[in-house]
Amino acid sequence: MKHILALAITAFVLLGTATVFGQDKSAERKVHYTGTFPKNTSYIVVSKQDLTLSVYAKVNGEKTLIAEYPVCIGKNKGNKQKKGDMRTPESDEGKPFKISQIQPSGYWRHDFKDGRGNILAYGKWFLRLNTYKWSSIGIHGSTNNEASVPGRGSEGCIRLRDEDIIHLKENYAWVGMPVTILPD
Repeated sequence: MKHILALAITAFVLLGTATVFGQDKSAERKVHYTGTFPKNTSYIVVSKQDLTLSVYAKVNGEKTLIAEYPVCIGKNKGNKQKKGDMRTPESDEGKPFKISQIQPSGYWRHDFKDGRGNILAYGKWFLRLNTYKWSSIGIHGSTNNEASVPGRGSEGCIRLRDEDIIHLKENYAWVGMPVTILPD
């Protein structure tokens, strides 16, 4: 009986924590359109406020929402000001960032200085962004930290669940793809 009570309390605390931080831990990938479209008409919009990455494309000449993914963004709100400030950079209006490389990252390691050590941290793919100012910013998986998606916990990158970065890369991403990151 004590074990059941302990499990119930743990579940309540975990669910309560997600609610307290305003994060919908049940958020899932949504595919809105499954037809064909010219890949070079697709682009990404990241909403820091809504914690979503949306893929849009021109379908029969019309802007169409293709898919949405929950994301984890920088721990701190606001536009990136300096290296290490734990903020996700925002693109200037009319000047989106671009995916400059799509790199396999399943073996990349990183120490987040959170006690977990030097761990596999980027999922299978890293979509490197040309942000015109900041290096090492990208869209990647969340190996060893999937519970952070959606939320605020990255060092500045856009973090997806591992299965979502694979889906994004296999279905929509391309080198040169525009990526707009909207402000908080």
